[in-house]
Amino acid sequence: MTRIPGTSRPQSDSDVYSVGRLNREVRLLLEHGMPVVWVEAELSNFSRPGSGHWYFTLKDRDAQVRCAMFRQRNSLVRFTPAEGKLVLARARVGLYEPRGDYQLLVEHMEEAGVGALKREFERLKERLAAEGLFAPELKRPLPGVPRRIGIVTSPTGAAVRDILNILARRFPAAEVLIYPTVVQGAAAVPELLAAIGLASARRECDVLIVARGGGSLEDLWAFNDERVARALRACPMPVVTGIGHEVDFTIADFVADLRAPTPSGAAELVVPDGQAWRVTLARLEGRFQQGMQRELRASGLRLSNLEHRLARSHPGQRLLQGAQRLDDLEQRLRAQALLRLSEGSARLQRAAARLARCSPALHLQSLGLREAALSNRLRAAMQRRLDAAAQRVALAQRGLHAVSPLATLGRGFAIVTLAADGRLLRSGAGLQPGQDIDARLGSGTLRATITRVSEPSPGPAEEPS
Repeated sequence: MTRIPGTSRPQSDSDVYSVGRLNREVRLLLEHGMPVVWVEAELSNFSRPGSGHWYFTLKDRDAQVRCAMFRQRNSLVRFTPAEGKLVLARARVGLYEPRGDYQLLVEHMEEAGVGALKREFERLKERLAAEGLFAPELKRPLPGVPRRIGIVTSPTGAAVRDILNILARRFPAAEVLIYPTVVQGAAAVPELLAAIGLASARRECDVLIVARGGGSLEDLWAFNDERVARALRACPMPVVTGIGHEVDFTIADFVADLRAPTPSGAAELVVPDGQAWRVTLARLEGRFQQGMQRELRASGLRLSNLEHRLARSHPGQRLLQGAQRLDDLEQRLRAQALLRLSEGSARLQRAAARLARCSPALHLQSLGLREAALSNRLRAAMQRRLDAAAQRVALAQRGLHAVSPLATLGRGFAIVTLAADGRLLRSGAGLQPGQDIDARLGSGTLRATITRVSEPSPGPAEEPS
């Protein structure tokens, strides 16, 4: 910077900082020059405006610093901030330009004690992993059907009740041994080591469950102890852990052969499902029965074939077959002889028939039969002709009778003739009383004398009396 002689002002206006420019450059220097820092301090002056951002002060016995934690960051905090609470914060150093206030921009915050435990947890986890204590090739498979199951847990907690309920429901045939222990507090680690050591020494279980219910990180800390982890790794039987809730992980979970999210989940992992077994056994029973039936049928068929082969090769059977063949040949011989006799008899009958057809007596007999047949036909024809003529005569008689006066006489009428000359009388004209008349009736005749003659009237003619 060049200066004019006799004055202290800078020569160029570009060398003069405004307050805003100064604060901006200081902020950039702080943000880019300082790394992300972890600060453990007491929470004070906490405020939460409508924007959702947090503003507070971190202080200790010697100093304090203003802090801001924006909404997208503070939504991930898993505890409720309160005045005077000791916290561990990860932050970037910055500057609030409008006021020139130096501040921390907090990115992550947790309770200070929990943070220490987590750091200790991560350090132990990394060290044991480096030793190969968590190696996948060290994991042992669980037995398919455990006869006896060991449980390292509190005998009075809810976890052991949940485990026993699941085991009784899924696979009641398995025996259960409980190795009681305290699962939190100062006495937890020694008792856990004693229970695990007892189970390892007695070797009476096929699988070991290490379990407890949910709790805070401090409550579960006994299962993060290095001695407990090494005891579980040295256990001669497979180990299944069911510690806390699904989101809780302990060092014991990484060492165990299998981790379950809950104590109930551990119980479900170590035993098979009895209902599924019953279904499988029923299916296997059906398959076994079908296989046995097939095998029995096949064995019966083989036995039947062997019996047939034995029967065919038996000497008695061969003798029976020879006797049967002899009988067959005898029957064939008899049949051939009968056939020859039958054929000869047939030839003889045919020759006799031809001879009979050529005999004169047979010809005369044939002519006699023909003459008898013709006579019968002639008599039948004559009878038919006579019957037809008689039928025509009968028809003519009926026609003649229908027009004959005699038929009328039969109905009550009479033919009247004059007795003197036999003249047929059709009316009374010309007749005189005293004359004789003859009346022919339907049956017989009579003679009468006329006593009176009357003229015809319009009404019906009066019959003569």
